[in-house]
Amino acid sequence: MTTKVHATYRNGVFLPSTPPPVADGAEVELIITSTGEPKSLADSLDEIAHLPVEGPQDGFSGADHDRILYDPQK
Repeated sequence: MTTKVHATYRNGVFLPSTPPPVADGAEVELIITSTGEPKSLADSLDEIAHLPVEGPQDGFSGADHDRILYDPQK
């Protein structure tokens, strides 16, 4: 039987995203294919810094934030 299972490797243990269809204690053979290297904190912050301040012209802007959340007439 061949089944693809997505997992995260942490502290020496593979943690599957969903339970694999095998019996507890069964021996299996793993073929590991990396889905990408984790980003560094600096890379993640750089990506966030380059996001646009305003979205597309949808009628709502960041300037409306306080008015929407804290409108005294609500």
